[in-house]
Amino acid sequence: MENRSGQVTTKKDQGILHIGIQRPDKKNALTLAMYDALTTALNLAEDDNQIRVVLLHGTESCFTSGNDLHDFAKNPPQGENSPVFRFLRAISQARKPLIAMVSGAAVGIGTTMLLHCDLVYADETARFQLPFVNLGLCPEAASSYLLPKLVGFLHASEILLLGETIAADKALELGLINSIFPSTDLSQQVRNKALQLAAQPPASVRLTKSLLREQQAQQISEVMSKEGKLFLQQLAKPEAQEAIKAFSEKRKADFSQFS
Repeated sequence: MENRSGQVTTKKDQGILHIGIQRPDKKNALTLAMYDALTTALNLAEDDNQIRVVLLHGTESCFTSGNDLHDFAKNPPQGENSPVFRFLRAISQARKPLIAMVSGAAVGIGTTMLLHCDLVYADETARFQLPFVNLGLCPEAASSYLLPKLVGFLHASEILLLGETIAADKALELGLINSIFPSTDLSQQVRNKALQLAAQPPASVRLTKSLLREQQAQQISEVMSKEGKLFLQQLAKPEAQEAIKAFSEKRKADFSQFS
């Protein structure tokens, strides 16, 4: 089974559902329609007994640059049933194992979605960034909860407050990713990992994932909901409007007028 009809592609192969973010002309920036497609693909994996592993990937030069800010500005999320929030709930509640393969930029939700994956592999070109504060916004996807647990409070504060880019080797050091493979080998190495996982006893895999995550599931849900509400509030405020306008005008945002 293969679907290459849109900017999110799916391919089922040997128990693995490959979900591809394929919008290279826009650095794989995510639109509302793409969030809907990603959610549909994740739900497909949950309902298909032949699928044992989900593999998320972008293109060879980019995972995703995050939200398409033009699309986001024209069609801002209106509540918890908006496409982006449905996607975040789907990925955070997935019962089957999720593997992410990252090349190039993983910006914003391109990094926060990785916090909900079970295995994350990257090549030396991978770059991670959480520029929510830079855009006058706040963290999402329960990253304000999950990131400190993963990398420690001080590192999480630096990542979220400064919004700086994190190189692949630093991401490995922090524990954001499992391994770095050469870009020429990444696809095959990750496929091997996915096949290895798909060959494991499926019920045992799902049970083990559940045990690993159930202690924090309620907290993730609550934090994600709170972040979402605050995110929507921030999106309507002048700071975010200035950041988005500056991005459109290809200039540095000026926050000096705000207190």
